[in-house]
Amino acid sequence: MQRHQVILDLLKQKGAVKLQELVLATDSSESTIRRDLIELERRRLLKRIHGGAALLQTKGAEPTIAEKSTKNLQIKQRIAAAAASLVEPGDCIYLDAGSTTLEMVPHLQAKNLTVVTNGFAQLEALAERQIRAYLLGGMIKLSTRAMIGSMALESLRLYRFDKCFLGTNGIDLELGYTTPDPEEAMIKKTAARLASQAYVLADGQKFHEVAFAKVADIHEMRIITDKLPEEQRQSYLNQTDIIEVDT
Repeated sequence: MQRHQVILDLLKQKGAVKLQELVLATDSSESTIRRDLIELERRRLLKRIHGGAALLQTKGAEPTIAEKSTKNLQIKQRIAAAAASLVEPGDCIYLDAGSTTLEMVPHLQAKNLTVVTNGFAQLEALAERQIRAYLLGGMIKLSTRAMIGSMALESLRLYRFDKCFLGTNGIDLELGYTTPDPEEAMIKKTAARLASQAYVLADGQKFHEVAFAKVADIHEMRIITDKLPEEQRQSYLNQTDIIEVDT
């Protein structure tokens, strides 16, 4: 359909477009454009955002830790604070490498914690707060400052956790939690299986995104987020526990 192609061409040019831009560009009504966006999202050609639409990330795209740390920072801090409130005195927890899990560290108030992490930045932050911590061995991935590889996986398997807290690049009802790097996906998957309770920390923009490597199905972990997709809210609630933070 020509109107759909106009929408997709504009997205390729700009990355994100407002609903009114699409109305003007296609000489269509708002209701027509909304239906178009629903259909194109269903076909995984874009994702709807508040007031418009945005391109999906490519399957292998991965921002650096510096890029991720400055994006949606206040929302990440609220999600992180909610996650940290679940940690109880004496817990042994796994803290994934990632910008949102890093924001948990200042909020960890429970006493006698033991933390295992594959995040170099997480280790530094934990040391500054004098929280007992273990870093997985292995190779450091420079872009995300995460320890990955067979040695990291082997050392991870030595531990058992009360709770684990993971980041993700994408959440999709059918395709589950995904991340660009298969080696990081295996670390996340294994940590979740070794924990009594597994949580994914994700801002609302991660929904409808799909990256290259699968971590788990939706029902296998609980989600802590600022916003569920309204049209799929009940479907997510039917599949897993959700903690929505106030923003």
